[in-house]
Amino acid sequence: MTDPTPPSNGPGKSGGAGGLGMPGGAGGLGMPGVPAQPITLRVGEHGVSATGSLFDRIGGAPTFDRLVRRFYEGVQHDEVIWPMYPADDLEGAIWRLSAFLQQYWGGPGTYSEQRGHPRLRMRHNPFRITSEARERWLHHMREAVESLELAPLDEAELWAYLDRAAHAMTNTFD
Repeated sequence: MTDPTPPSNGPGKSGGAGGLGMPGGAGGLGMPGVPAQPITLRVGEHGVSATGSLFDRIGGAPTFDRLVRRFYEGVQHDEVIWPMYPADDLEGAIWRLSAFLQQYWGGPGTYSEQRGHPRLRMRHNPFRITSEARERWLHHMREAVESLELAPLDEAELWAYLDRAAHAMTNTFD
């Protein structure tokens, strides 16, 4: 079954524009400068990818859980970014990040089923995310990614997204 409008807008997932699988509906239609975005085939409305995905290639949920737990091991000792995290709900924060990444990379749509559309910029807007905070976040995430010992192309694909996402969350430039 093809899911024309999955909620996460991850790689291979359709964005807006009537489920064409491209941001603004232009990608893949011969628009210069707009990369094509393939549509992800899913098993059920919020099911896993039926065509293979980074989620499947790197080991599924257990790998993302390891990634996120390793990330938070570093974050807990970081005086700049740890105050932005819910110390009283660390397990909740771990679940949310892992479930989001799993969904984004072709795993089950549990994140959106339970929390709605990811709306990353909106959810991060209450926090003062400076370039220093972004770089600290990236440092801890880089260590977590490297700890997985992924195949080089899989690591590069994952890291490229994490780097772009971190830059997109920066909301304070002073």
